[in-house]
Amino acid sequence: MADDSFILENISDLISVDLLVSLRSSYAMQWNGLHGFSHWRRVRENGLRLAAETGADPKIIEYFAFFHDNQRHNDGFDWEHGERASLLIQKEYAGRLNLTDEEFKILCEACAGHNRGATEAEISIQTCWDADRLDLMRVGIMPDPKYLCTEAARRKDTLDWAVERSLVWRKEYRQPDEPR
Repeated sequence: MADDSFILENISDLISVDLLVSLRSSYAMQWNGLHGFSHWRRVRENGLRLAAETGADPKIIEYFAFFHDNQRHNDGFDWEHGERASLLIQKEYAGRLNLTDEEFKILCEACAGHNRGATEAEISIQTCWDADRLDLMRVGIMPDPKYLCTEAARRKDTLDWAVERSLVWRKEYRQPDEPR
């Protein structure tokens, strides 16, 4: 798998080629690495699946998926990356995203708090956090239902589905010299 492959296609009406190019230019790590484009696509899919049950705003889910890890400095403990993502959105994307002022505020809160381990928040924020946490198996961590915010995310069928998707990516992503 190429580390920096970049597919230039719209993901949705919200996640356009122009937005992806902009996000790519502000992302300092491997595009298809642990916290990059492939992860963002899985978070989007996780979130939209959950939103169908939770009633979360799908626009917030989509934008969260592609912004939440964009400002990471490394794949390890980078405790401020969520806050940096929120600040990037506020500084560079205010008025440029298809969101109301209230939706914009919720997106920024979701990004800023996604790596803090909280579970109590507005439903779109909870759904964003769950969408991200459901993809933890890509780094070898089984999502723990006690850290998931919604019943939809805690269900066994949802966990099994998300874990399987993470494992498929993990198997493809591993470098030949990594232990299996």
